Amino acid sequence: MAVQAAPTGTKTPLVAMNHINVAFGGVHAVQDVSIDLFPGEVVGLVGGNGAGKSTLMRVLSGAHRADSGEILINGEPVVIANPRDAKVYNIETIYQTLALADNIDAPANMFLGRELTTRWGTLDDSGMEKATRTVMGRLNPNFKGFKKPVKSLSGGQRQAVAIARAVHFNARILIMDEPTAALGPAETAQVRNLIRQLKNEGIGIFLVSHDIHDVYDLAERVSVMYHGRIVDTVNKADVDMDDILGMIILGKKSGEVSKNELEKLL
Repeated sequence: MAVQAAPTGTKTPLVAMNHINVAFGGVHAVQDVSIDLFPGEVVGLVGGNGAGKSTLMRVLSGAHRADSGEILINGEPVVIANPRDAKVYNIETIYQTLALADNIDAPANMFLGRELTTRWGTLDDSGMEKATRTVMGRLNPNFKGFKKPVKSLSGGQRQAVAIARAVHFNARILIMDEPTAALGPAETAQVRNLIRQLKNEGIGIFLVSHDIHDVYDLAERVSVMYHGRIVDTVNKADVDMDDILGMIILGKKSGEVSKNELEKLL
C-alpha cells in the first residue's frame, strides 16, 4: 500500500514501517501494513476495537516482533527486538496507564530505572529534581507538584510527568496511547497543548486514539485501520470527521463511502 506523502515535504521520514504482518495463531492482527511519520508531525492512528492499532505500535515499541516486514529509522533498516532496542532509536511510548509509580514523586518517576547517582553511589535526588524542573519548565511552566507522590496529581499533571520522562531521554518518535482518556475538558486542553509543544520541537508522534476530535484537532494525517489492515492514510485537510468515522466503521476509503451510508451511521 502506498503511504501518502507528508504535508511537511520532508524527504526522509523519522520512521517507516513497511509491509508489517503479525498473526496470533490463525488470526491476522496486522496484515501488510505500511505507515510512516515525519519530524514535527502527528499521525493519528484510529480504528475500532481489534483493528490492529495497538499491535502495530507494539511492534514499533519492541513489545512484539513482527512476523514479517521492515522498519526504517531515518531511512536506515533497523531491528527492534525489544523495548531496549526501541529506546536506542529514540522511540518512547506513553501508555494509557502511564506506567507511573504512584507512591513516588515526579523526579523519581522521570528517572525510574535510569536513576542518577552521586560519585559516592547514592541517589542524586537534587540532580534528578533539577533536571525534572528544567524539562517541566519547558513543557508545563505551571507544574508545581515536584515533591508530591504522583498519585496526588491530576490526570493532566500525571500525563505531563510521563511526557517529560520521554522528552528528557531524547525521544524523537513518540507513541501516545489514548493520551486524553478519562480526562476532563481542562486537562484534555492541557495535554493537547503539550502535544503541540512536542510537535514544535520536531518530535514525531503516533497518536493512537478513539477520540476523533483529538485526532482531528492534532494530526496532520490520519491512518485508519480495519480488521488488521490500513484502510487509507489521508491528509486531514482533505477529509472531515464524518469521512473518518465512515472509514472506521465501514472499512472503506473516504471517497467510497456514500452520503446515504454516512447518514445511516450518523
